[in-house]
Amino acid sequence: MSSHKNVNALTAGGVLISLGIVFGDIGTSPLYTLNAIFTTVLGIKDGEVTNPNGITPGIVLGVLSCIIWTLTLQTTIKYVIITLRADNKGEGGIFSLFSLVRKKAKWLVIPAIVGGCALLADGIITPSITVTSAIEGLTNKFEHIQVMPIVIAILTVLFVIQQFGTNLVGKLFGPVMFVWFAVLGILGMSFIVKDLSIFAALNPYHAIHLLVSHPKAFVILGGVFLCTTGAEALYSDLGHCGRNNIRISWIFVKLMLILNYLGQGVWIIHNMRSYVPSSKVNAFFQIVPSQFQIPMVVLATMAAVIASQALISGSFTLISEAVRLNLWPKIRIVYPSVSKGQLYVPSINWMLWIGCCGIVFFFERSERMDAAYGLSITIAMLMTTILVTYYLRSRRFPRYLVIIFIATYVLIEGTFLVSNLHKFLEGGWLTVLLGSALFTVMWGWYVARKIKNRFVKYVDIEDYYQIVKELSEDISVPKYSSQLVYLTSANFKTEIESKIIYSIIQKEPKRADVYWLVHVDVMDEPYTMDYKVEFLIPGKLIRIDFKLGFRVEQRVNLLYRKVVEELVKNGEVDITSQYTSLNRHKIAGDFRFVLLEKHLSKFTKLSFYERSIMNYYFLLKHFALSEESSFGLDSSYVDVEKVPLIFVTPDDIELNRLAV
Repeated sequence: MSSHKNVNALTAGGVLISLGIVFGDIGTSPLYTLNAIFTTVLGIKDGEVTNPNGITPGIVLGVLSCIIWTLTLQTTIKYVIITLRADNKGEGGIFSLFSLVRKKAKWLVIPAIVGGCALLADGIITPSITVTSAIEGLTNKFEHIQVMPIVIAILTVLFVIQQFGTNLVGKLFGPVMFVWFAVLGILGMSFIVKDLSIFAALNPYHAIHLLVSHPKAFVILGGVFLCTTGAEALYSDLGHCGRNNIRISWIFVKLMLILNYLGQGVWIIHNMRSYVPSSKVNAFFQIVPSQFQIPMVVLATMAAVIASQALISGSFTLISEAVRLNLWPKIRIVYPSVSKGQLYVPSINWMLWIGCCGIVFFFERSERMDAAYGLSITIAMLMTTILVTYYLRSRRFPRYLVIIFIATYVLIEGTFLVSNLHKFLEGGWLTVLLGSALFTVMWGWYVARKIKNRFVKYVDIEDYYQIVKELSEDISVPKYSSQLVYLTSANFKTEIESKIIYSIIQKEPKRADVYWLVHVDVMDEPYTMDYKVEFLIPGKLIRIDFKLGFRVEQRVNLLYRKVVEELVKNGEVDITSQYTSLNRHKIAGDFRFVLLEKHLSKFTKLSFYERSIMNYYFLLKHFALSEESSFGLDSSYVDVEKVPLIFVTPDDIELNRLAV
């Protein structure tokens, strides 16, 4: 039975948890968004201001209006109202969404992979920029403090503790983020009351006027986009928090964010002649009273760590789903606590740590990191738009509404993408490079699997019933195992891979009391755990089909033994050893798994592209978990047989016989 949370449940605890898990990224955006925008407005390059008169009250109102309406159109309408509807048995995220629509069109795997890689790249830049922006607040009090070592230390501790689980720390996230958002609102209001005219920014006219009249409008939009970069997390964390909890908590979060942006806007208008954004002059920390600077840095750092934690956990979940969907090499996944959904992926954890430290060393200051930030997440949002469009179509939404949705958000996100392209040469190339490297892994693994499947030859299993039955009873053949288990990729009980038949009958005839065929089907639902049993030859050949959700760990060894125990308990199968001495004492026979590992023969006929993909696949496989480990099998009970990807028969060879 599928197990999942009630996505419609609304509780006070759920709302508080949402504040801690969902809104860390978007909640820390006031730390750097306005600084990034006005760095562009003033034309700051290498610390030099090229447009000293660039800030006017009208431009400030226009920028704030763009932020407010971006949060409304992009975050509220697209994600909170529309995308959260696309829950997969309570789960969200780009791969959950892909699982809902992948049967609609095969090519949808492309936006899913591109979006997933972009989110992983974002998982590297977000911790770097948020923690750095927070720690830079110390420079207001301690001008010569070294920021980088502190940031590296915090990031290192953050990644080290992942292996112990974050269940205990996670309970503190909600209250801390509630305090953070409340403080954001209070700080904003403390300056808004000094100039209530700032509320004019709520009028979209100022945003439109800025975009049509300012010569750097497109570049400014690249900075504006930073205010909504955490919107994708709203959907990714659907399974942890529930739809209604996220929606209700967003009302509070959005209000506090807008108040803080407006408060920063008042300060900028009142100081526009002297305001030169930098790591030492941040509009966010300028609205904090001097006596509260240090506590605010501590609170901002805690919020930044929470935002980073959410991105890291999201990356673990993303990769685990990719592994189950055969979009990523099989790697070690650890479950450090009993809490559902808590997982730790060592290889990804340290990859992210190296990436984050590299970003900090390379860019050094948060204002330089802004250049690398936003480009990859824009791409991820566009990919989500494509997948959501197919979801809306599959749910029979009126065609005109679907057309309005995709036209609106392709226009909005396409505009943001174009506006972020200028960041490519300024540092955006780094996240594009990271995303591209991740894409080669996902795409190579996916295509290689398609190539492998093309060469899998299936035969009618009924043709071999008699010989399997006779082999099982042929005492002239040494017994290989009492219970012999093969993992099969055949979707139908009437078929079997020819290589399995070859392994049983020809390569080394394998006599067993009972032959088992185990098939694992990854379902589109996240937590399905079903199975069915087919007795192909009663007492001799049995097939078990597991139907597992894409978030279920494939512990085939334990699942198989659980099924066998139930079959024995029900009297449907006898696993007692047939050796006379052991049978007399009712001792169970031994079990052995046989895995067929494919390799690329030098005689294989493939195109240059396919051979390159397969060579890359086998290179990746060298660093991935072994087949027995990935399926949760005990290696002491497993035999691995190597077979060529493609058998070359004598018919493929032409020889000329010479006369004697």
